[in-house]
Amino acid sequence: MSVTVAPLPTGAGDVDDSTNFSAALLAWFDHHGRKDLPWQQDPTTYRVWVSEVMLQQTQVSTVIPYFQRFMTSFPDISSLAASSIDEVLLHWSGLGYYARARNLHKTAQSIQENHHGKFPGTLPALQALPGIGRSTAAAILALSANQCHAILDGNVKRVLSRFHTIEGWPGTPVVARQLWALAEQHTPSRRVADYTQAIMDLGATICTRSNPQCMKCPLTKTCQACLQQRVNDYPSPRARRNMPYKTTTMIILLNQAGEVLLVKRPPTGIWGGLWSLPEYTQQDRDSKKIRAWCRSEFGCNIEIREQWPAVRHSFTHFHLTITPLVAHSLNREILIMEGANHVWYNVEQFETHAMATPVRRLLEQLQLAKGELT
Repeated sequence: MSVTVAPLPTGAGDVDDSTNFSAALLAWFDHHGRKDLPWQQDPTTYRVWVSEVMLQQTQVSTVIPYFQRFMTSFPDISSLAASSIDEVLLHWSGLGYYARARNLHKTAQSIQENHHGKFPGTLPALQALPGIGRSTAAAILALSANQCHAILDGNVKRVLSRFHTIEGWPGTPVVARQLWALAEQHTPSRRVADYTQAIMDLGATICTRSNPQCMKCPLTKTCQACLQQRVNDYPSPRARRNMPYKTTTMIILLNQAGEVLLVKRPPTGIWGGLWSLPEYTQQDRDSKKIRAWCRSEFGCNIEIREQWPAVRHSFTHFHLTITPLVAHSLNREILIMEGANHVWYNVEQFETHAMATPVRRLLEQLQLAKGELT
């Protein structure tokens, strides 16, 4: 299917072609753009890559402390490749979308083994690596090497959809192709790194999803959505879909020393490779069945002490309701020996295991209530 790209608006103001689009954006960036982000200092390919992966579906303010800690522990590709996945996940814990961390680790090892520790310098070669799509690869090369490649992240999609009044949800192939064509049309051959940062900054700080500050935008005189007073109509939203609801029971199992049992999740899937609380997935939370399950799984007799209020956590494709049950092992000796997939964890110690946010919050709640439970 061929894609027709709408022509740039003409005769509507100061910006009437692609050259002026980029020129206006760069002039705005010189005075208002973000230039002091941690990854902008010494923007090596490695640092830009890590930042771009962290920034996928995550706000800058959230990413900054994670990036700084990550760089302290893994300052280069070789240190990241030599680390364990547990170490990487621990540094990622709380940032979400954990497949990003697993792909980051895989890519580091691939670069170390197959590219002599050097990042590939071409778009196709970068895209062949785990977790690096077209826009991420383009951003890495543009920001670290000033190579002329167009990007199309969420911020850019929003800017271009509004500027050209592009109908349709950007996630559909036909709209995505149209937006890619426009992104390439606007990307200048010079100052590509600054332009790339500028259009991302514009979308993040001015052309925001809600309450955009159009009067501060350097493109406002020729933005078609602004001229038509339809800014809030673009980009078109994704069709609403009913998100399924799932339930699980997490057992907060304490031993005689007051330590809580953690189990390691499978390496793929939801929270892959993270440490979690034992999950009883049956719908029927009959106490006899749960006690029998604990005897079967862990070889210990338990007493269920308390049920905490349910916790809701949403993923991209379903909602999860967690029912926490506090239980004590009745065995005087610890029958479950620590190993690769389970550990007794002291909630008062410094965090040493990577956990998903809901699990960490339950353990924080346990720490507060521990005096009442023992």
